[in-house]
Amino acid sequence: MTTYREKYDALMAGMGALGKAIPGPMGGFAQLHKAAGADGALDGKTKELIALGIAVTVRCEGCIVCHVQDSLTAGATREEIQEVLGVAVLMGGGPSVVYACEALEALDELATADAGAALS
Repeated sequence: MTTYREKYDALMAGMGALGKAIPGPMGGFAQLHKAAGADGALDGKTKELIALGIAVTVRCEGCIVCHVQDSLTAGATREEIQEVLGVAVLMGGGPSVVYACEALEALDELATADAGAALS
């Protein structure tokens, strides 16, 4: 099985390759991501947590991996991420339970990897 870290790294590499292949659309997407995630009435961490909840409800594994990592990077705690998963299950029903399990596995792996990297 591929780890979530490997999935994240592969997705980032794929997005980089896609950016070279179609720089206009991917540049626009990057600008949209930056603008939508910028601090405003809601801070960036809150916006990442919202994005994670949406990723679970729309059942996008790559989005889940990215937004778990981005939520951690933005300073989200395990408890905050778990509460988001609960809201996603509420909004998405049974299928979201399956993807919330994936998000929890990604959180376990990515949080441990990030903690190990911080100690190095």
